[in-house]
Amino acid sequence: MKLKTLILAGTAMAFAGSAALAQDMTIVSWGGAYSASQNNAYHKPYMEKNPGVNIINDESSAEAVAKLRAMNEAGNITWDLVDVVASDAIRLCDEGLAMEINPDTDLAAAPDGTPASEDFGDLLVSECFIPQIVYSTTFGYRSDVDEWGGKEPTDICAVFDTETFPGKRSLEKRPINNVEWALLCDGVAKEDVYDVLETEEGLDRALAKLDTIKDDVIWWSAGAETPQLLADKEVVIGSTYNGRLFALIEEQKQPVKMLWDAQVFDLDGWIIPTGLSDERLARVKDYIMFATDTQRLADQAKYISYGPARKSSAPLVGQHASLGIDMAPHMPTDPENAKNTFLYNYEWWADYRDDIDAKFQAWLAQ
Repeated sequence: MKLKTLILAGTAMAFAGSAALAQDMTIVSWGGAYSASQNNAYHKPYMEKNPGVNIINDESSAEAVAKLRAMNEAGNITWDLVDVVASDAIRLCDEGLAMEINPDTDLAAAPDGTPASEDFGDLLVSECFIPQIVYSTTFGYRSDVDEWGGKEPTDICAVFDTETFPGKRSLEKRPINNVEWALLCDGVAKEDVYDVLETEEGLDRALAKLDTIKDDVIWWSAGAETPQLLADKEVVIGSTYNGRLFALIEEQKQPVKMLWDAQVFDLDGWIIPTGLSDERLARVKDYIMFATDTQRLADQAKYISYGPARKSSAPLVGQHASLGIDMAPHMPTDPENAKNTFLYNYEWWADYRDDIDAKFQAWLAQ
């Protein structure tokens, strides 16, 4: 046997052996109902199709920027794919911690042949960002609070009205959304919120408004916390992602309702960390091609009420996988739910996040 033939045969045997041993791929996301929806729509079907791959779920997306910075500093990238919000994707891309992608070669075209760049359109907000969903951060409230005397919140400022709606609130332990809502309820017009926040006085004004309810707030870091706090009656109203509240209301049948007023639209999607080996990168790109196609993104909407990021996926959104209810009316983009929305400015936050985070955490510690 010629030397070249021997080498090729040895390579084939080595590949067959490595395929027999499942290759781990660590995918980072947000946990709870959201990770469950990804597992059902993406991970399980992919592993069934690729038995040589074992997907490990990590729930560290809330700390993704800091952890990727540390991994890069140490020269040891242990994550293969990371789910982040758009503003974090922009930061990671600007810092060289996320890979640039080519939508029309790295992502599948729509079923009718429309290139991915057109199908995702304006949601491709960064050269490193692969959109999955449009979601919102909004409030859920218990509908059985005796102290409210039969009243129910109808607008966002009920969160700051502890006289009419007494009880504990839950807010995320970061400035994003909280400072915007605070300014809206302190009389700032929607279109002026970010101009006001850009000044030191504006941020102080937002924190002063939050001071009025600070003693009544339980702060959360993971999206699953507010649904649990509501279920346990530890809070009467709290913010979280609309899909988490959908699970609480429709799947768990808790006496909770949605407060859609001033819901904050945002984007969520994948970034590929820089520094992966060729083998790991090839595996991740194969997964991405599969997991972000038209059908897969529509499939995720069977499990959680987030709108798919591809135009071609929207008509395929049907009923919940187990409840048998139509999912479209539970999407943040439904006209009834989107009567008064607030558009999150991810580019602005990419520029100001670090500074405002520091000031917000100092305020929390006071």
